[in-house]
Amino acid sequence: MDEIEKLLRELSEAKGVAGYEKEVRDLIRGHFQSMGEITQDKIGSLICKKRGVADQPRVVVAAHMDEIGFMVKYITKEGFIKFSSLGGWWDQVLLAQRVLIKTSKGDVIGVMGAKPPHLQSDEERKKVMEKKHMYIDIGATSQQEVEEAGVRIGDPIVPLSEFTIMAGSKAYLSKAFDDRVGCALLIAVMQRLSGTDHPNTLFCVATAQEEVGARGATTSVELINPDVAIISEVDIAGDVPGINPEEAPIKLGGGPVLLAYDARMIPNLQLRDLVIDTAKNCNIPLQISAMEGGATDGGPIHLHKSGVPTVVLGVPTRHIHCHNAIVRREDFDRAVDLLTAVIERLDKRTVADLTSWCESLSR
Repeated sequence: MDEIEKLLRELSEAKGVAGYEKEVRDLIRGHFQSMGEITQDKIGSLICKKRGVADQPRVVVAAHMDEIGFMVKYITKEGFIKFSSLGGWWDQVLLAQRVLIKTSKGDVIGVMGAKPPHLQSDEERKKVMEKKHMYIDIGATSQQEVEEAGVRIGDPIVPLSEFTIMAGSKAYLSKAFDDRVGCALLIAVMQRLSGTDHPNTLFCVATAQEEVGARGATTSVELINPDVAIISEVDIAGDVPGINPEEAPIKLGGGPVLLAYDARMIPNLQLRDLVIDTAKNCNIPLQISAMEGGATDGGPIHLHKSGVPTVVLGVPTRHIHCHNAIVRREDFDRAVDLLTAVIERLDKRTVADLTSWCESLSR
């Protein structure tokens, strides 16, 4: 297992659902420690400032550290745990999955259950089981037993999945690649830029609570006031049965992804073209996608003050928002190459040109 695999393993296996990111934040802080000046906003987003040869422009690269998960909502008198979702879950992927409840007395393992098919009518078996009819079973027989185990309302619940190398060492399987892959990109790019004279000041931000409304991006951008922003994310790989290219053209192994549109942001077109040209000049394969049904931290960041030129770069990922997702190593490595190359091109003149058309219109 090489250093990138170790990094992806520790970040993806860390427990850090939205609002409860301490474990993963501590890991990222450990990596940032030797790379720059570390600050934090008041809801837990972590900021690492790396000075280049110029104070301006201020370049922010953001990735969210939180993963989707759950929270204890209610404990029945029979000892079953009802839960609320933290982030977007697809009901079909939940039943029979193991989860871990982080309690004041330690970790408690449970499994998601519901009324078994043997006891359902023919009509019931045809329907998708909804989350509201599910529960978490920790093997208890009473509310008292659950409470004695340390479980309380408000405790976070995390999917259980271990990092696994698959397909001849070319692909990786784990939970939370959305967006621990993006966080790993931040760290890898900072390492790549260590000791180099990049023409800007770089702020790498591991944001909190993206999965519940991009909250950490909204607060951390206030501390940075960037001139330009790049969002480090995953993107949906559509190379699976049942999806046609028009719906999702992105493929594993096809290289990093430039997001041309999402539900909360249209990228700055000059910055978009800079990314495309950089990929071409560096012989890095680049895929382009449009996501109509989701958004990223770019939403609040690009609306900061009078506006921030922003673009989203992603790593193709299968099965996001599930207990297990898949990425390919070559896509990650090429994303590191591309993100590094773009940052090295963001000097003061280049960033000013990203919005020069606005100035000409105002004259």
